[in-house]
Amino acid sequence: MTILDIAGVHKWYGDYHALRNVSLRVDAGERVVICGPSGSGKSTLIRCVNGLAAHDAGEIVVAGETVSDDPAALRRIRTRVGMVFQDFNLFPHLTVLQNCVLAPMRVSGLSAGKARDMALALLDSVRIAEQADKFPGQLSGGQQQRAAIARALCMQPEIMLFDEPTSALDAEMVKEVLDIMKALARAGMTMLCVTHEMAFAREVADRIVFMDEGQILEVADAQTFFTDPGHPRTRVFLDKISL
Repeated sequence: MTILDIAGVHKWYGDYHALRNVSLRVDAGERVVICGPSGSGKSTLIRCVNGLAAHDAGEIVVAGETVSDDPAALRRIRTRVGMVFQDFNLFPHLTVLQNCVLAPMRVSGLSAGKARDMALALLDSVRIAEQADKFPGQLSGGQQQRAAIARALCMQPEIMLFDEPTSALDAEMVKEVLDIMKALARAGMTMLCVTHEMAFAREVADRIVFMDEGQILEVADAQTFFTDPGHPRTRVFLDKISL
C-alpha cells in the first residue's frame, strides 16, 4: 500500500527553482533515504510532505490525504506523519514528558493518563525514560534528539520523516540516534530520511534517492546505488564522500 505519493512537484523561492518536477512513491513499511549535495532540495522536499513548506505545482498525497493549504487537511496529515528535525524543535519551557504528551492530548484527545503511559513507554524505548522530568536544556544533543523521536512516535504515525537528524550532533552522539532509527526500521516503521550518513543508508534503506539541483537524478536499491550507480552525477557524489 502506498503511504506517500509525490507527483510532479515544483517549488520556487522567488526566482529560485528549489524543486523541479519531483515524483516519488513510498510504500508502507519501506525505508527510503534521500541524499545529495547541500542545496539540492532534500529538506525542502521533506518539508513539503508535511505542509511546512507549500509546493507550487504538482500533488502530494499522504495516507490518502492531499497536502494543501487547507488547515483541517494539514491537521489530519500531521496526526499521521511524524517529523524529526535537525535542531530538535522541542519546547524549551516544557519537560521532556510534557513535550511528548502535548499533541496526543490536544490533537488526538487522549486522556492525561493514557498519554503519559504511552509517552513513558516510548521514552523507555529510546532509552531516556529517566530524563522524563527534565527540561530539554538539561539534556545532551543526542538525548534531545531521542526525545524528539519519542515525541513524534507518540502520535502513532504511519510514516516518519527525518530531516538530517544527526547534523547538529557531535560524532559521539550520532551513533545513539542512528541506533534508535535502525531499531525503528527493524520494527517496520515507514521512514523517509534526509541524511548524509551513508553507512546508515547502506544498512537500512530499501531504496536510496539521489537529488541534485532540485531534481531526483537516481533511485536505486542500496546495493546498486553504492556499487553500480547509473547517473554520472551520483558517481561523482559517491567518489567525494567517505563510506
